[in-house]
Amino acid sequence: MNNQSLQQTFLRIRSNKAFELFVVGVIIFSALVVGAKTYNIDPALLELIWWMDHGITAIFLIEILIRFFGEERKRDFFKQPWNIFDTLIVVVSLVPVDNSDMALVGRLIRVFRVLRMVSIIPELRLLLNSLLQALPKLGYVILLMFIIFYIYAAIGATLFSSINPFLWEDISVAMLTLFRVMTFEDWTDVMYETMEVYPISWLYYLSFIFLTAFAFLNMVIGIVVNVLEEEHQKERDEEALAGGRPSIETLSMQVEELKRLVEQQNELLKNRQPSP
Repeated sequence: MNNQSLQQTFLRIRSNKAFELFVVGVIIFSALVVGAKTYNIDPALLELIWWMDHGITAIFLIEILIRFFGEERKRDFFKQPWNIFDTLIVVVSLVPVDNSDMALVGRLIRVFRVLRMVSIIPELRLLLNSLLQALPKLGYVILLMFIIFYIYAAIGATLFSSINPFLWEDISVAMLTLFRVMTFEDWTDVMYETMEVYPISWLYYLSFIFLTAFAFLNMVIGIVVNVLEEEHQKERDEEALAGGRPSIETLSMQVEELKRLVEQQNELLKNRQPSP
């Protein structure tokens, strides 16, 4: 069997839905094994779990090798961040640290193997990629929210510190209290306490909740949904190009070009008409 046919064999295995479901099942089982280690269990069962953990690591190693050798151009395998992440997790899992000072690090690395679920399932990858794409836009919303928090915390610390120093002692504590108000964690108790001294302080809380919990939260949701839709559109365009069909962007450009040609033809026809 030559290298080309071997690569095609690995590619068929990698693209097989049953193989993908098997890997997902192993990842789920790996998560259960990690959780089982947190219980006080019988030493014999712990020994069995130890062997299971090594078996899972071996399966992950074989799966990574299949995906690597199934790649037509091997260098392209490491151009995808998720492939690099999976390889690092598997390689670090192979390091024998169970009986060393790095045993805690080894156990933590095995916990992160659950994240491989994201790299295996395309829908989860799309969601996480959309969230990462939205982070730059969310940064400005978070900055504006911090400004609002800071202003309201300064006002709250100035007015309410004498009422309850535990909640309003300084601006940093006041920001924590405002976070409690924004998440609606017994915020009415905080409000009624200050209303005993400042009856109209309810305006302070309601305006803050409106700005943060309602306005800014909806802005964050809108940005994430918009980016998610853009990622879905990119995925549909890539599938259309792979299938030989024009993408939405290409169709839009063609429609605009047709409109421009029709307008030019109409102008020519008007110019050719004899004047009365």
